[in-house]
Amino acid sequence: MVEKLNVQVVPHPKPYKLHWIIENGELSVDKQVEVKFSIGNYKDKVLCDVVPMEACHILLDRPWQFDKKTLHNGLPNEITFTHKQKKFVLNPLPHSQVVRDQIQMKHKRDEMKKKDTKRENP
Repeated sequence: MVEKLNVQVVPHPKPYKLHWIIENGELSVDKQVEVKFSIGNYKDKVLCDVVPMEACHILLDRPWQFDKKTLHNGLPNEITFTHKQKKFVLNPLPHSQVVRDQIQMKHKRDEMKKKDTKRENP
């Protein structure tokens, strides 16, 4: 995503290693990128560590939750916070939407693999 969006990557101030994200070995996390995003009429930006992975959603976790003084209501799985004197409530996507997103991502990956195979074997 970082390459496709051509966003500016900066060196990570405190590089670290991950062992769980790849099966054999470790992954160095040594870059960060600032990502602007919007959820409904809430607009913000967050500094993200750059790692190779497939995800269909931004994962808003620490330190974002502490910076925004969020409240998590476990039963409905809602996150409530105030940004620029306005209250926001974030709700999770319905499971059906997550499944649709994952199917769409799989179709795109399959199409890209077909194109790559055609280029390699004309």
